[in-house]
Amino acid sequence: MSQSTSDNKSTNNLKSKILFTLICLAIYRIGVHIPTPGVDGNAVSEFFNSQNRGIFGLFNTFTGGALSQFSIFALGIMPYISASIIFQLLTSAIPFLESLKKEGETGRKKITQYTKYATIVLAVIQGYGISSWLSSQVLPDGRLLITSGTLGIYYFKLVTIITLVAGTSFVMWLGDQISERGIGNGSSMIIFTGIASSIPSASQHLFDLIKTKEINFMVALLLLAFMVAVIFAVIYMEVAQRRISIQYSQKLSNGGMSSQATSHLPIKINFPGVIPPIFASSLLMFPATLAQFTNVAWLKALSEAINPNGVVFNIIFVALIIFFSFFYTDIVFNADEVSENLKKTGAFVPGIRAGKSTADFIRYVLDRINVLGCFYLCVICILPGLLVKGFNIPFQFGGTSLLILVGVAIDTSQQIQSHLLSQKYDSFLKGTKIRSRRVQF
Repeated sequence: MSQSTSDNKSTNNLKSKILFTLICLAIYRIGVHIPTPGVDGNAVSEFFNSQNRGIFGLFNTFTGGALSQFSIFALGIMPYISASIIFQLLTSAIPFLESLKKEGETGRKKITQYTKYATIVLAVIQGYGISSWLSSQVLPDGRLLITSGTLGIYYFKLVTIITLVAGTSFVMWLGDQISERGIGNGSSMIIFTGIASSIPSASQHLFDLIKTKEINFMVALLLLAFMVAVIFAVIYMEVAQRRISIQYSQKLSNGGMSSQATSHLPIKINFPGVIPPIFASSLLMFPATLAQFTNVAWLKALSEAINPNGVVFNIIFVALIIFFSFFYTDIVFNADEVSENLKKTGAFVPGIRAGKSTADFIRYVLDRINVLGCFYLCVICILPGLLVKGFNIPFQFGGTSLLILVGVAIDTSQQIQSHLLSQKYDSFLKGTKIRSRRVQF
């Protein structure tokens, strides 16, 4: 009876986490449709849609359409992602931040606090750039997006900066709440929701293009088949592992050695997951959006060079994916610590001496796996965009989006399964304790 009650509590706890996550994501989606004060939403949407093939299309995909509607969440979670990248890089270069990292939970909270301060600074810079740029733009029919006088434009800029910074802060807070009280990583879930929200409209757009014969039916069929193939490839690679054989030695009661128990150390082929593409996209979008929002000549040249699916963009994108794959893996996976833990438990890799040799072997295997993982990430993120450009498909379709959708979905489902398993294990232990007490009485 008590075990059944415990199972019900664990199930209700999981349902509460999922419900809380859905509520937070619903709040985010509602905010996407709340326009920034002083802006004609229809005019701005019409203007941004005319430039959807450039960097705006990529940024708009990540914000779930918030940029094209110029809503209060127009910047989305991207300033926080950019700030996180900056501080992860600085942690390896600045001794003070490195010492904070070694302090454990307290140091991590301090670095997170600094990251949030940097997020506000980046949001202010981007908010100023967007407001300044919008105030000077003209629609194809000659209308100004912002029709106020000089004083009104200054007021518009101030209100826009405050609104966008507040929106980014709120989205960042929502992400923290999902991570702490819900299911999945908050930032990834928000990006996932933004990308997923564009699927119905993109499907409708594709259907309309087929009806008007702007796209050949066979081309559309091949595109859908390719998308399905990419999804299956992502699922396969995200769950694929390289298993390092591990053996345990146990002593018998008479002092002799028992037969060795065999296990394995699993290492994912794509160990960093969706982090490298998200970091690379964020890092590329930040200077590109600034370049779009200014009239500086060299920044304009930079904006034209860093065009999604262009040669320069793809080269830099691939280089950043490779860098962040190795950098993130090096930060998260400590081979020396793993080797020490194996040594303490009496485990060893067959044919490899315990201690430093084991750590070097694990690093060697991890580096080789990362090469394959980087190749996979680069192909998935670059190839769909090149095919879209080759077939001249008039809407945004990127491998990065598919990778994030599938990767976050798999990660979230694994967290749900882990939660269910841990709850069953806890209820089993409680039931065992209750039965043992009954035997004593």
